[in-house]
Amino acid sequence: MKTNFTIVSIFLITFFLSGCTNTSGNKQSKESAADSSKAVSASDHPDVLSVGAGDTAKFISKQLVVKGDVEHPLTLTVDSLKNMKVSVMHDMNVVCQSGATVNTINQSKGVLLKEILNKAKLKQSNHKDRNFYVVARATDNYKATFSWGEIFNNPAGDNVYVLFEENGKPISQRGSMVLFSLSDTKTGPRHVRWLSSIEVNKVN
Repeated sequence: MKTNFTIVSIFLITFFLSGCTNTSGNKQSKESAADSSKAVSASDHPDVLSVGAGDTAKFISKQLVVKGDVEHPLTLTVDSLKNMKVSVMHDMNVVCQSGATVNTINQSKGVLLKEILNKAKLKQSNHKDRNFYVVARATDNYKATFSWGEIFNNPAGDNVYVLFEENGKPISQRGSMVLFSLSDTKTGPRHVRWLSSIEVNKVN
């Protein structure tokens, strides 16, 4: 009798413990799902600015100014870019700092940032003069920074583009030009919408 009572007791304890584990697991799964859902909301990512449709017009720029420590300052338009060496990219994901993919661009067209800087020509005193950094700035003052070595002496430099077309259409609501660094692990932080200037600076 005592043995039966012991067996029943063990069974009941196991049952209740199992039930708590499942309940906790379900709760955790729901919380994880909620967190995941929350993660893809643009408003929760500092590198994805949520702007109402009526507010985008004030950020739109039709020109891209290349200035600073360059011999030939430039003012570029979409037509200017189309007359340069245009590349076509596929399956570009905008990945935020959290790791969430907030947008996928199936196809885009653009020009390498390196090509634009070569056209402007950095003010180098000689071939060893390489202490430059480049700031891509948006009209809302969002900025992304690149070093000379990253652009001109690294495979990353072959993956930084100024885009003017996405999915077969001109970029419009996010400005006419956008900067995108494909080789970044998380592309969101250096995804510059409403791109308005490329500023070259020398480290003294």
